[in-house]
Amino acid sequence: MIFNRTGEVGKGLYVLGSSYGPIYLLKAEKPVIFDAGVVKLGKIYEDEIGAALGKTHPHLLLLTHMHFDHCGSVSYLKSVFPGLRVGASRKASEIIKRPNAVSLIRSLSENVANTLPSLDKSRLLDAAFEPFTVDMVLEDNEVIELEEGLTVQALATPGHTWDFLSYYIPERKILIASEAAGSLGNMEFGASSCLTDFGVYLGSLNRLAALEVEILCPGHRFVYLGEDAKSFISRSIEKSLDFKALVQKFWQEENEALGRVMARIREIEYDPLPLPKQPLPAYLANLEAKVKSIVAYLQTEEQ
Repeated sequence: MIFNRTGEVGKGLYVLGSSYGPIYLLKAEKPVIFDAGVVKLGKIYEDEIGAALGKTHPHLLLLTHMHFDHCGSVSYLKSVFPGLRVGASRKASEIIKRPNAVSLIRSLSENVANTLPSLDKSRLLDAAFEPFTVDMVLEDNEVIELEEGLTVQALATPGHTWDFLSYYIPERKILIASEAAGSLGNMEFGASSCLTDFGVYLGSLNRLAALEVEILCPGHRFVYLGEDAKSFISRSIEKSLDFKALVQKFWQEENEALGRVMARIREIEYDPLPLPKQPLPAYLANLEAKVKSIVAYLQTEEQ
């Protein structure tokens, strides 16, 4: 089953905001939010968290990685939910301190409203991204107790980025993996989500594939349940290897011209997608990193 909207998914898990820029809320004695979407949706996240929790405030906000569409509303949510504690990896806590990283996140955040045509623009937050402090530096395999018999396990799953953490709720078989699980937003075309080291990325996919999962939350658009959740990561591995082969083919046909390779992939991967979708500048930056990661991997295979 594929869940393609906002609202309650099941097992106390909610998708809030927008399927393009979702955050995930898990009800518990200590309610937890996973990721913080984009800054423009901050007020919508606030309202929908309130609708789900009533007078209870979220206790934790756990971040997968420091991309603009996953950490955008942290400062806003901390301001409207006093006491909210933010957890992320050590690398993520260092990234958010860098002025150039903050500047890039702020710049990409400004363009996102144009990719959300289905939302009432009057509900969007008129605010720029603001940096924040990570209150809890999480290590690989660290376990957080939400209530008796309900925990969240942090899993280091680098590959999409070096600072990446996925979150597994074993008692409910829920996995918040975002882009560490791959990307199948275009159902006819699956691509790697690796922006760093393709071999490391495949290792993270294999780690996630070993988990027992009944609800899987990738980065955008859909949540997968039941058999679809169980098969998603194995499909991501298969599609990532297919994407590697495609890059290799285009790289040879285009005489190693990066721009022409990217143009051909964009025609297949990005242009057919309906709105809302990733802003073009962010997509192109990520695509360049993906192609370069695969080219580097292919070169190591040849050695």
